[in-house]
Amino acid sequence: MPRPIASDGTRALLQSVVEVARAIFGAAASSVFLVDEDAGELVFQAVAGEGEEFLVGTRFPAHRGIAGWVASSGQAMIADDLTGVPQFARDLAESTRYVPDALMAAPLLSDGRVLGVLEVLDPAPRSRSDLGDLDLLSLFAHQAALALRVAGEAHRPAGDLVNAVDIVDAFRDFLHTRG
Repeated sequence: MPRPIASDGTRALLQSVVEVARAIFGAAASSVFLVDEDAGELVFQAVAGEGEEFLVGTRFPAHRGIAGWVASSGQAMIADDLTGVPQFARDLAESTRYVPDALMAAPLLSDGRVLGVLEVLDPAPRSRSDLGDLDLLSLFAHQAALALRVAGEAHRPAGDLVNAVDIVDAFRDFLHTRG
């Protein structure tokens, strides 16, 4: 059985991140992959929407698909029509039992290092091909990476995980007042 690489507290934090991202963009699904450098893989750590009940812990080669491209390049990506996107690995999407038509993805960056990738699948049409929304996703991914770093630092007091969750909650509140 696939195993996630994050602790229970970190998985709860990341689950909050994907739920907020899915709601912000009116998407069919959202997910966070973390980089497992030792194995050279990306690992589903949290999923909201399609695949939520079975994808956590599933691993893919770190160099494949859009998530792999985002992880290796450190660049965000938006694709309104995935049929013409060379980085899109349809076979990987089919293995998840959900093949999106459109996608936005942003790296989770901390101190210049890619920790993972935040993906939003089939965002509402108002979000597609809009650089403002890609910037918003990148900002959210950056905040999530900061929260992840706080949550993941070794031997930190439990209160720091609460602070990391507070960062995500504060960002969610900010977005609700924005809209």
